[in-house]
Amino acid sequence: MEISGSSAIVVGGTGGLGEATVRRLHSAGAKVVVADVADEKGKALEAELGVRYVRTDATSEDDVQATIAEAQAAGPFRISVDAHGGPAGGGRLVGKDGSPLALDGFKTTIEYYLTAVFNVMRLTAAAIARQEPVGVEGSRGVIVNTASIAGYEGQIGQVPYSAAKGGVIGMTLVAARDLSPLGVRVVTIAPGTFLTPAYGKAADKLEAHFGAQVPFPKRMGRSPEYGALVQHIVENDYLNGEVIRLDGALRFAPK
Repeated sequence: MEISGSSAIVVGGTGGLGEATVRRLHSAGAKVVVADVADEKGKALEAELGVRYVRTDATSEDDVQATIAEAQAAGPFRISVDAHGGPAGGGRLVGKDGSPLALDGFKTTIEYYLTAVFNVMRLTAAAIARQEPVGVEGSRGVIVNTASIAGYEGQIGQVPYSAAKGGVIGMTLVAARDLSPLGVRVVTIAPGTFLTPAYGKAADKLEAHFGAQVPFPKRMGRSPEYGALVQHIVENDYLNGEVIRLDGALRFAPK
């Protein structure tokens, strides 16, 4: 599918993975809408690149619909990428004092990391499905979600996060099957440990710790590598219903 001339939404577009995706799709000719709640960073990207920033809470139907409207106004809306974050509860299922893990924290993590992904996916899928098909195969567009390798082998204390990311993984094939008659593809990226600007001054320490655990290359991932994979997914029409691990062959140990 051609990126140039299409409009794209990147949810979480001011974060490390999201910003790299915004830059990659913009450079490939997409008309990008940055959807996030970090106004200062969003407006800075808008000023630098000429993309459109729209304040968007991924859990809100009204917010996501407003963002979709911006994308539709910019051009044929064919690309949705969701790389948003949020609060993540954690802790052992039963603590050292014998108390169970808090239910509220679990619900919050599921709300942001699974339910919000579903919310964005269902709304963008409906909008993309209304576009005119292109090419001999009738492609209308593609949805790229973000899981984590924690969805496969979560570490101690990660039950809520692993459950949410495992849910994103589990939705991928089913969503692709649901949307296949409409010419809309669904692919998920499951990153390993990525070094993003959010780590700030702790970056070197984290790189030394986590990078040493990666088989090859022995470092943490870089956000542009995520963005490059998004571009390939969009352009490769035969990638569908798949979860792609982007982790340097890393498999999480129990802790």
